[in-house]
Amino acid sequence: MIVLIKFFLAHLIGDFLLQTGPMVKAKEEKKLGAWQLYFHSLLHGALVLLLVWDWQFWKWALLIAFIHFVIDAAKLLTQNEKNRRILFFVDQLLHVISLYLIWLWYEDKAISFSFFMNEKFLFLATVLIFLTTPISFSVKLFISRWTPQTGDNGDDSLQSAGKYIGIMERLLVFALIIINQWQAIGFLLAAKSVFRFSDLKEAKDRKLTEYVLIGTLFSFGVAIITGMVYRYFMYL
Repeated sequence: MIVLIKFFLAHLIGDFLLQTGPMVKAKEEKKLGAWQLYFHSLLHGALVLLLVWDWQFWKWALLIAFIHFVIDAAKLLTQNEKNRRILFFVDQLLHVISLYLIWLWYEDKAISFSFFMNEKFLFLATVLIFLTTPISFSVKLFISRWTPQTGDNGDDSLQSAGKYIGIMERLLVFALIIINQWQAIGFLLAAKSVFRFSDLKEAKDRKLTEYVLIGTLFSFGVAIITGMVYRYFMYL
């Protein structure tokens, strides 16, 4: 396992600490013609070799450098302004998967997907998915009857910001319940109230205040109940 950790450490150092903005810009502009692309890929292999500290490992380091080059090259050739963000996450996911597969090959381990069939894993995955979009839709539907007419066209608000804020806060509340840190939930609710206070003060609208409060309490309530149910079944 220590070798796999070194793989990931080398990736983080190479991709985020040693890769500068000008290097990224040069690769995006010149694509396969950028020497920075080749240097960056070889750097990953060199970092792996340095961290493993075994010169007989050079073939594996070279393989890691080559795979990294292929993934980065494919990203550069398909990237545009519309898919830039999604390709970043796809790129990082492919790097992680490739490093894991190379580690399995190096350790002579068989690929197994039995982990995904584990009962606890499936239960946790179901709960986490439940707390994201399904509850966002439920909250929106539940409070829609009280939607106030504020005359705000929404131009000063990030697109879908409320949805993603709700998802993150429910996941955080769920995590706090799992680790039995109930008091931290109060701090989270207080912090959100502080950030929302200026908006509600500017609006000077009691209906808007009540609307936000209903949505927040419903969202937090669902997350708390879900966390309690999860803990109950996990500790049966």
